[in-house]
Amino acid sequence: MPTVSRRDAILGGACAATVAVALPLVVSARAPLTASEFRALSATLTGRSPADLDVTAAHKLLAGFLSLGRGNDLMGLAADPGNAGTLANDIVAAWYSGSYASSDGLAAFDLTDALVWDALDFTKPPGLCGGDTGHWADPPTS
Repeated sequence: MPTVSRRDAILGGACAATVAVALPLVVSARAPLTASEFRALSATLTGRSPADLDVTAAHKLLAGFLSLGRGNDLMGLAADPGNAGTLANDIVAAWYSGSYASSDGLAAFDLTDALVWDALDFTKPPGLCGGDTGHWADPPTS
């Protein structure tokens, strides 16, 4: 049976400590998600096509979630979207409402890009013109 010298034990311990400290840093060095990966995840969660989700809004939402330290949770959800929880609900709510939480507080992306207006096809975002002056006097075409 080989003997372990005191020097070998100290070197082995130092190597193990270095790996224990450095490995999580190397693993987390990758950006949690890109904007296109976030759009794909959001499309899965909302049941929409990625093309239906605004690119600028995706960047803002992703930045908001990352500012709250939810990057690792996003990576976990992207790996297994079927494991929906609070984060999945927060993502869907943000896309439909147009508002989201960030480290600076409540923020919003362009309200007209919120998915709620697709779900509420009988109305439009406030401030968005519905047509020519007097358009409301004529019955709807559909």
